[in-house]
Amino acid sequence: MTWSIGFYDQSVEDGILGLASGFVARFLRYAERMQVFGADLGMPHTRAMGDGLFELRIKSAKGIARVFYCTGVGRRIVFLHHFVKKAEKTPTAELKMARKRMKELGHG
Repeated sequence: MTWSIGFYDQSVEDGILGLASGFVARFLRYAERMQVFGADLGMPHTRAMGDGLFELRIKSAKGIARVFYCTGVGRRIVFLHHFVKKAEKTPTAELKMARKRMKELGHG
């Protein structure tokens, strides 16, 4: 059985697909794998952030991007928030936004 992919809203989908082409290519490849193998692709591709939140870890020639997501009932993956990393540590504001959106969806 395959997993379905969704987005928190249209702006999240547009933002992810509007990233530099190297990020988008890797995002699409990982999303395709997630549909087949599930939400946890393992390091270095995905990482659990706690309380049901995960991050998709994307590297390209343009740098590093992160896409936060959660899973839902019925084998559903929902992408919540994305950002391009500029520092070693994940910014607190980015993590808070993803957790807020996850709560709004009734997860966590």
